[in-house]
Amino acid sequence: MSAMPRAVLMPIPNLDFDPSEVAVSWRILTARGHRVLFATPDGRPAAADPLMLSGEGLDLWGCIPLLKKVKLLGLALRANSAARADYAALQSDRAFQAPLSYAELQLPDYDGLLLPGGHRARGMLAYLESQPLQDFTGAFFDSGKPVAAICHGVVLAARSRSPRSGKSALYGRKTTALTWKLERSAWKLMRFCGRFWDPAYYRTYGEQGGEAAGYRSVQAEVSRALAQPGDFLDASPAAPHFFRKSSGLFRDSAGDSRPAFVVTDGNYVSARWPGDVHLFAKTFAELLETGSGR
Repeated sequence: MSAMPRAVLMPIPNLDFDPSEVAVSWRILTARGHRVLFATPDGRPAAADPLMLSGEGLDLWGCIPLLKKVKLLGLALRANSAARADYAALQSDRAFQAPLSYAELQLPDYDGLLLPGGHRARGMLAYLESQPLQDFTGAFFDSGKPVAAICHGVVLAARSRSPRSGKSALYGRKTTALTWKLERSAWKLMRFCGRFWDPAYYRTYGEQGGEAAGYRSVQAEVSRALAQPGDFLDASPAAPHFFRKSSGLFRDSAGDSRPAFVVTDGNYVSARWPGDVHLFAKTFAELLETGSGR
């Protein structure tokens, strides 16, 4: 356990957050003695993306009531058993059951901020597009306290403005996020091999007329907020275990960080997708405990 427990805020939408990114991070932080608090748009308890928990509805036949129980792609794409167990435990956590609203958040109340992700537009837009939450996030970055963001949580960070500079909170920082390669692969999988009646399931924002493919992807939006495109990082082909890190076929675990890719820049930690979450949360916990910052 940490000798100095920290209060960590984890804002989430009411619906459709990624269960792995939230529950695994919660479990790792609380196991180290930290207190994790939650906030939702309206202060009501939240629920994860049900498709990511059950896997039902991700296969070609997923729109057929009886057949949707038969899962192939669904088994591979849903949260793994460890993450589902963490989510089951999270549901009985008092702080999770009684979140604050975004409008109630006060900067002095928290030692760290963790921004998880999720991709299903039905629920995520209230999180990604909240002006009160963006204002709070921008001020939190300026405070110098540790911040962590994973997957679409990095979009929220990119949209949040520094009260001091007026620029994105990520301007001048190195970061990663859900890469276009990973986002496009999942999108194509749904279009041609899975949820064909809802092919945009893995795309929170789709391109508008005349926009290039990927213009509204996570990587593209985050990159536009940075000081230079090269500040967006992904695993290098020269990195050890590159195939594990880049293929989207492997997820990290408590005992195996080989598939994970995490970027630390001063007081800020970022990661790409649920397959990075164990190393992501562990790295953030260490940052909290050492008091490192910019």
